[in-house]
Amino acid sequence: MTPVGTELDDRVLGGWLGRIAGNMLGKPVEQGDHWTRERIDRYLRRAAALPLTDYLPEPVDEAAGAALRPEWRQCVRGRIHGSCRDDDVDYAILGLDLLETHGFGFSTEQVGDLWLLRLPYLQTFTAERAAYRNLANGIRPPLTATYDNPYQEWIGALIRADVHGWTSPGDPRRAAAQARRDAVLSHTGNGVYGAMWAAALIAAAFTAPGVRHALDTALTVIPASSRLARTVRRVLTLHEAGLSWEDTLGTLAEETAGLHWIHTVPNAAVLTAGLLYGDGDFTRSIALTVRGGLDTDSNGATAGSVAGVMCGAAAIGPQWRDPLEDTVRSAVFGFDGVRISELAERTVRLAAAGGAFTLSG
Repeated sequence: MTPVGTELDDRVLGGWLGRIAGNMLGKPVEQGDHWTRERIDRYLRRAAALPLTDYLPEPVDEAAGAALRPEWRQCVRGRIHGSCRDDDVDYAILGLDLLETHGFGFSTEQVGDLWLLRLPYLQTFTAERAAYRNLANGIRPPLTATYDNPYQEWIGALIRADVHGWTSPGDPRRAAAQARRDAVLSHTGNGVYGAMWAAALIAAAFTAPGVRHALDTALTVIPASSRLARTVRRVLTLHEAGLSWEDTLGTLAEETAGLHWIHTVPNAAVLTAGLLYGDGDFTRSIALTVRGGLDTDSNGATAGSVAGVMCGAAAIGPQWRDPLEDTVRSAVFGFDGVRISELAERTVRLAAAGGAFTLSG
């Protein structure tokens, strides 16, 4: 049964809080070619922070700090005062603005126009920067995704998908269709499938009885023969066979070797494993996902979104929620300093306007 009224409010707020908290958790170690699973856990052990139940601790010495991203000073325990600016959150905000401006019938061209209007070029990366450059040079979709763009199957479209899931609770196919229209501006193949899968996963999380059910449902919106679908199914199989989280990720790392650490497929494996072995617990889900390595802030953000929707904001611990101070830093024009609670309220209004459900009196 699709949640309504205050339950829906709580679930959508949980998605926003989860995305932001998961992003902040993974941000300091977002460098997958250096911060492997082993190095992340070594860092945590030295700081006596395993099991991981809070934001990353400060580095124990200067050498450890030098390996972190420069933003770590605003993203570790005791130093967080509102969220850091990050593209993983910027695109959720931009997606909200897209739906408020153009409605659920938006076109891919309108996505591109909004990027040019609202998003600074230097705050885009990989496939998004290539597509932005193509837009500025007068190239129109879908050529924006293919011309001089070697990043077409990387994770960028997947991180833009949340708002389509949040505004289609219990309707994964609609969420996937919206995410596809957004994704083809900059991505092809598994890059597009990743966005469709993530949007469907978040939409399914509103009504699924458990994580496994949501993951199974999300697989129905992408081609079963795609590498993304085969990789996600492989994680499900290994988990079902009783392998440990470590052994599952070790197996998948071997099977996806050669793909870049920002490619959609290996990151979907890390995300799927974090959610499965997290088993609906918010803290465990984002902690395992970030400890899995690769694109840690993006994966942590999506895991937090799924887990936050499933458990609701009220079940997210104060160690994650309170330091955010209900405030978001954003590069999206007109949104810097916006309240997380306001973003959630606007998202619920959109979902109600979309007709996916009826709010109770």
